[in-house]
Amino acid sequence: MKPFSYGKPATAAEAVLAVAAEPSAMFLAGGTNLVDHLKLGVARPDRLVDLTGLLSTEIREEDGGLVIGAGVRNSDLAADQRVRERYPALAEALLSGASPQLRNMATVGGNPLQRTRCVYFQDVTTPCNKRSPGSGCSALGGYTRHHAILGASDQCVATHPSDMAVAMAMLDARVQVIGPSGERAVPFPELHRLPGEHPERDTVLEHGELITDITLPATPWSRRSAYRKVRDRASYAFALVSVAVGLSIKDGEIEDVGIAFGGVAHKPWRARRAEEVLRGARPSADVFRAAADAELAEAKALDGLDGGNAFKIPLAARTLAAVLRDLTAEERDR
Repeated sequence: MKPFSYGKPATAAEAVLAVAAEPSAMFLAGGTNLVDHLKLGVARPDRLVDLTGLLSTEIREEDGGLVIGAGVRNSDLAADQRVRERYPALAEALLSGASPQLRNMATVGGNPLQRTRCVYFQDVTTPCNKRSPGSGCSALGGYTRHHAILGASDQCVATHPSDMAVAMAMLDARVQVIGPSGERAVPFPELHRLPGEHPERDTVLEHGELITDITLPATPWSRRSAYRKVRDRASYAFALVSVAVGLSIKDGEIEDVGIAFGGVAHKPWRARRAEEVLRGARPSADVFRAAADAELAEAKALDGLDGGNAFKIPLAARTLAAVLRDLTAEERDR
């Protein structure tokens, strides 16, 4: 591990200035991702700025929705009765991530900013454009089972690992940020970037910007929502494919809907095309299949030493259809 200096500011604003002043400085919150990267040599900061005690740990009501402080632990958010009743997909996503011990440490502000678990990104002996821009992508032609089928580039085919972020993107959450230039709000579906020519940049945040809270609006589809994660083993594994779905039904038709995929792209993938197919439609297997086909029409499978990831395309389609079927079962049975 590279030696680094350590700072503990008195306020979040001071923490922002401390990181902004040092190009290689980083924030430290729960540390569930960063500490691993320090040990592996993936992260090599000259300075760590500790956020302990500086970020809100409150979950409060606002305009019919919830404002979640960035210091709230994942386990506390999943256990909150308001979240369980009004945003069930979010509670399910949180509980499907990591382990209880890690959820007790991980913060709501840090979780969306965790970096990919691509084995090549985490192995500093291999070329990786995300870790070292311009060095190449070792995943291409390598082990690709867990890699992207949507939005990838020839620079990077890694996927984003967060379960919580998939639900947040589906729920139209909003991220509040402070930075050297002041405050701003970022719609959650726009927080993360596709790799393009700059896979080293995971989000639209600038150096020194800090998430202070996340707002969950009272969307029409938040109460009737669910999260489903398909993985190689029953626990403590990252998604091969995951789906967060929320919908509202009126007079037997899907009035409004939100859908996001995980495990398929460099970012939580908001499924806008599938949503368009479903709005105004009566729930049926054919409609669900058409929605999945519309969203996955441009999906591209990767070959690989492990057989590649072509299986992800039908798996994503079937998982979406299954969640939609379960959420609309009551309407179909009437």
